[in-house]
Amino acid sequence: MKLHEYQAKQIFASYGIRVPEGGWVKKPEEAYEVARKLGGEQFVVKAQVLAGGRGKAGGIKLCKNAEEVFKESQQMLGSRLRTHQTGAEGVVVNALLVERAVRIKRELYLSLTIDRSIELPVILASAQGGVEIEELAREKPEAILKLHFEPEIATSQFLGRKLAYRMGLTEKATGEYIALVGRLTKLFLEKDCSLVEINPLVLTEEETIIALDAKMNIDENALFRQKELASQRDTSEDTPQEAKAKDVGISYVHIGGSVGCMVNGAGLAMATMDLIKLAGGEPANFLDVGGGATAQQVEAAFNILLSDKNVRSVLVNIFGGIARCDVIAQGIIEAAKKVKINLPVIVRLEGTNAEIGRKMLAESGLKFETASSMKEAAEAAVKASSK
Repeated sequence: MKLHEYQAKQIFASYGIRVPEGGWVKKPEEAYEVARKLGGEQFVVKAQVLAGGRGKAGGIKLCKNAEEVFKESQQMLGSRLRTHQTGAEGVVVNALLVERAVRIKRELYLSLTIDRSIELPVILASAQGGVEIEELAREKPEAILKLHFEPEIATSQFLGRKLAYRMGLTEKATGEYIALVGRLTKLFLEKDCSLVEINPLVLTEEETIIALDAKMNIDENALFRQKELASQRDTSEDTPQEAKAKDVGISYVHIGGSVGCMVNGAGLAMATMDLIKLAGGEPANFLDVGGGATAQQVEAAFNILLSDKNVRSVLVNIFGGIARCDVIAQGIIEAAKKVKINLPVIVRLEGTNAEIGRKMLAESGLKFETASSMKEAAEAAVKASSK
């Protein structure tokens, strides 16, 4: 679950991490009032969307006074921001963050995430901030420091000290950096984060360190113990299909192709999409009904696929391990009886009760095409989508 920048900064501040003075708003008049109360010579107006690349897309503006803040807010709010992460359709800007501008001496980079290859959290740090970390990693991999750590020593000053001396900071700034790393690792673990990123982390003329930006992603599997954070989820940028999927507890990501996919298991779903591409088609989505899918979840998944206007055929690829094929078949039949299906549906069932599931589909009186292998199913779905 992604948090907006203003939400992340509120959490940062509660952990003693210094952030710029400011406030989040939903109206131009509110933006004007925030700037007027802050005072100062310059302000920054930042679009609050759950995507990166805002600056290049015009989602971050520098203003000289409260009047300029008001004008920029008028233009931003309600507009559609398009970045490399939003796709061509973009997202609507519903909120802004207005902050007093900070005089920057240096820009750094700092983040924490999980290195799944060795099953440990890792700190990524660089003396070069303010640029896309992917670009820096590609062009200057040696500029990024990686420090893995055991959660038991997360708040140890050892971590911050080891990194700080590689940043080329003054004695005062070094002390602040060490404290920041300790607080950030504490936040990362206590809030069940999958990512915390500050880019840029800035050093001011006064040798203080400020988190100029803030990104936080929360592990969805831990939301049951992060109820306060879960209540802050912004669903306004979700498509209707994504919102419905979250409601019924299935994983769905819209991609935009013409072959709708319903699969159980993330790995099988990825392989299914690969086979669709190999057959010359484009997957419309990633949809994982999970290992313990119920007939009701399968019915909901079917409805989600059929509500996508780009979908021209549906491929159901199920391996009956935990989820039995007869349960999946029953869900497909129930959905087909309740929803008018005018698209070709190709079904591949294998595993537990696969024969029973195929028999149920054959005797349902509904028009389904069955396939005996993944390759055959993918080719049939692509062929059907092109008609």
